[in-house]
Amino acid sequence: MEQLTPKQIVDELDKYIIGQDKAKRAVAVALRNRYRRSKLPEELRQEITPKNILMKGPTGVGKTEIARRLAKLVKAPFVKVEATKYTEVGYVGRDVESMIRDLVETAVRLVKEEKFEEVKARANEIANKKICDIMYAKSKIVKSDEPENYKEVLYNEIASGKHDDEVIEMEVVEAPKTIEIMGSAPDANLTEMFSGFLPKRKKLRKLSVKNARKNIVAEESSKLIDMDAVNEEGIMRAEQEGIIFIDEIDKIAIANGKGNGPDVSREGVQRDILPFVEGCTVSTKYGTIRTDYILFIAAGAFHIARVEDLIPELQGRFPIRVELNNLTKEDFLKILTQPKNAITKQHIELLKVDNINLSFNKEALEEIARLAELENVSKENIGARRLYTILESLLEEVSFEASGEYPVTDVVITKEFVKRVLATTISEHDLEKYIL
Repeated sequence: MEQLTPKQIVDELDKYIIGQDKAKRAVAVALRNRYRRSKLPEELRQEITPKNILMKGPTGVGKTEIARRLAKLVKAPFVKVEATKYTEVGYVGRDVESMIRDLVETAVRLVKEEKFEEVKARANEIANKKICDIMYAKSKIVKSDEPENYKEVLYNEIASGKHDDEVIEMEVVEAPKTIEIMGSAPDANLTEMFSGFLPKRKKLRKLSVKNARKNIVAEESSKLIDMDAVNEEGIMRAEQEGIIFIDEIDKIAIANGKGNGPDVSREGVQRDILPFVEGCTVSTKYGTIRTDYILFIAAGAFHIARVEDLIPELQGRFPIRVELNNLTKEDFLKILTQPKNAITKQHIELLKVDNINLSFNKEALEEIARLAELENVSKENIGARRLYTILESLLEEVSFEASGEYPVTDVVITKEFVKRVLATTISEHDLEKYIL
């Protein structure tokens, strides 16, 4: 994190997200401020809390992707939730506290993966020895004229992956069954608590050496790491570095400020979210966590409700406001070509599997971008997701016919091809100019 300046953070986000510079700058500064805070004296650090961000803009323009990429960039625990999943206490729905528990769960998993990586070599060695013992015992039954150093040779062969496809029989721990309480699946914490009382059952299974190694490595890694230390670090990381992205926050705003009927429930959800954004203590199965230093990023389209329709207390907890722009034809063209994970690149790689060498010429990409803009203007504005819809329709026949049975075939998508395949869509827009 110390090497990433706000400008560098924006540069990294630019590799995956087109435009929306204001939003990128806001999250980059928020992230850098976390690093700056970590370098301050303890007494002063306790006084500085993150400046939460509220993003306003239509769906599909990059709100979620900005937050997700930000978390990946610094390997921070990240959770995305929809505000509409939560309901006021007493109504049907998830309780708001579950978002904090999910964040802790994510943080613990991140730390566990890091610790597993540290002991991977040792766990791998133990796994290869166990597999060697199983295969050696089997070979002693089959043949008795082995050389003296056969076990050593066998171990080296297993370690090099020579026997990965062979099948062996070994005992594996059965996955705990979900316990149902009063006909519904319980909370994950309850499931783990009850499963802890039951003895772990093992059963004989036939597995390839490769899969057997994975099973043993996972089991041995758990023995080699201190899980209490993992849980403690997970709590600390969620507390100090966690990011919670609350999507569709506009859906729980009270349109026009009225509080009748179902709107009462919406205000209740806002009031339930408020303590966590303000800062409180939450109990989880890994320990207690303070939410004061978690960065909250909220987002919504705000087509019907306005930001001002949120309760004042919640508005005040999101001091940084960013408005994201609608995507234009130029934006769509960049989205099709520039990002590392561009959708056109994904389709090209997918069809390579079946010997199709797919390519798009410039005019075709411009026509696709033009259509995406027209579709979003004339129908529901779904942002960059419109490109997925168009490209799936455009490449449906090519994808269906591709089977890998034939030699490598070049398929070039031209403007004429786009017009022919998407003729119905294009004719709809051509007719619209004659309709008053």
